[in-house]
Amino acid sequence: EVYGSAQSIPICEDHPLVGQSPYAASKIGADQAVYSFFASFELPVVIARPFNTYGPRQSGRAIIPTIMSQILAGRTSLKLGDITTTRDFNYVADTINGLIMLAESDVGNGEVYNIGSGFEIKIADLIKIVAKLADRDLVIVSDDARRRPPKSEVSRLCADNSKIAQDIGWKPSWFGKEGLTQGLRSTFEWLAKRDDLVTKYSENYRF
Repeated sequence: EVYGSAQSIPICEDHPLVGQSPYAASKIGADQAVYSFFASFELPVVIARPFNTYGPRQSGRAIIPTIMSQILAGRTSLKLGDITTTRDFNYVADTINGLIMLAESDVGNGEVYNIGSGFEIKIADLIKIVAKLADRDLVIVSDDARRRPPKSEVSRLCADNSKIAQDIGWKPSWFGKEGLTQGLRSTFEWLAKRDDLVTKYSENYRF
């Protein structure tokens, strides 16, 4: 079985797990609970850590569909929190492929694998790409109420995917700025055809 934990735990092989928010702590607990079944009963499990997965059909609570829905709804001013943080956005097809490959592999029992592109981008630069795809000029309004508590914010997230590449040969197909742009274009084109979701997401603006 493959257990997928959330993507927002800033973990590398050489760094300890840090539960700096209730969200992160819950994922650490889940990872450790799964590992305990391997350690105690040799249950064949692999712990997968997908980084920020995006693409068609993503929940409106995530930043990419939220920003896109605002643009498609005709808004030119976006209220955002900290746009200096960086994230590793992984296209949904790559995430799914990684999970399937891990599930079908005979290696890695009890191991932890990052599924991420290995490319990080500032949220501010991400917005610029989306705005260019939509051919819109956007004004970003800094809203302190939308900022996370300073001690719980993760300023950088970038996947080290060398382990999964080495053990099972997984590599992202949507890689780097070009791959991210292609994935964002695919996501934008899909959402543009869903007026119901544009209305729903834009009316519940969270970022």
